[in-house]
Amino acid sequence: MRLAIVSSDGVNVDLHLGKAKSVYIYDYEDDEVKFIEKRDINIDDDSKHQGNIVIKACSDCNVLISVKYGFKTKVLADEVGVKLVMDEGTIDEVLQRYIDHYNFMHN
Repeated sequence: MRLAIVSSDGVNVDLHLGKAKSVYIYDYEDDEVKFIEKRDINIDDDSKHQGNIVIKACSDCNVLISVKYGFKTKVLADEVGVKLVMDEGTIDEVLQRYIDHYNFMHN
């Protein structure tokens, strides 16, 4: 499973999806989390409703986690098959919470 995490600093999940200038990509397989890459996203600070740009940049991911996202972004994510999740805290905490929930739901 490939997870994309919205973060301004690579440590904290601290941004609205539409304001994500960077996304950190992780793979989760065989109970192991592996950092893959940081993706820089071309977001205009003065524009609204840019979640679609982030969704397109993460279309190869199964899950995208951010503090918040808008309705139109949710519709697009559903269309391309990316699950949106709202959470906040450190990346490590957020990843662990999602993985724990995922494992609980699939066992």
